[in-house]
Amino acid sequence: MIKSISYWSMPPGTNVEGGMRLAKKTGFAAIELAIDETGEFSLETTADGFARIKGLAERIGIKLPTVATGLGWAYPVVGPDPAICDKGKQVVRKCLEAAQALGAGVILCVPGSVTDSFSYDAACEQLVPAFQALGDEAADYGVVIGLENVWNKFMLSPVEFARLIDDIDRPCVQAYFDVGNVMLTGFPDQWIRILGSRIRAVHFKDFKCSIGTIQGFIDLLEGDVPWDRVMAAFKAIGYDGAVTAEMMPPYAHFPERLLEATSQSMDAILTLA
Repeated sequence: MIKSISYWSMPPGTNVEGGMRLAKKTGFAAIELAIDETGEFSLETTADGFARIKGLAERIGIKLPTVATGLGWAYPVVGPDPAICDKGKQVVRKCLEAAQALGAGVILCVPGSVTDSFSYDAACEQLVPAFQALGDEAADYGVVIGLENVWNKFMLSPVEFARLIDDIDRPCVQAYFDVGNVMLTGFPDQWIRILGSRIRAVHFKDFKCSIGTIQGFIDLLEGDVPWDRVMAAFKAIGYDGAVTAEMMPPYAHFPERLLEATSQSMDAILTLA
């Protein structure tokens, strides 16, 4: 497995080069950069900008296996407003462009959310054709779109998640599995075994079920994730790709300590593989 850290775990104000160097310094083999709306690594970045970032990674000696974005929350591919959904598709295309330029194999995508005014069945009906089309585009880039399980009141079981991916039926649309996100309502080792080879990228988070809110996301090995069963499940399905710790928010004081502690905890967890 490739031991990676999310750019979102970096101290506030860290630029791309600084994030890469800090990831390398604290023992990570890779970093997951995140496309923003504006800035150094964003919807505005040109091909030359992506080439510069790839060159930096090569000189620093850090891998770039995945690309993330949080823009799917503001611009979902699936939702009630066609104009916003069109923008969401543009975001996915920019992530595909970035991933291809950086040599990354998977992009993270939050496809949309179910709300009191946008129903579950409507989300399912939109998801399949939208990602069939985007999956065809992703194949041209040679990059996989990884749909992530998040707290969006959608794709709430591993059986349903697997079925939707199978209904999309595109090799370049698969699962980006977040271990911690399922802890509130399920069991991550069951999700891993059910999703199986559909999993193409992984987020590591830990979660304290007795808290049960977003504040329940805590440092690795301090929560209730059954890491022994999780790693046994990954071994059973033959997963050996990137595992990216997504630790947010950074510590208010001595933020580098979060990266050091996360790196050490990941080393321990990965011995279980």
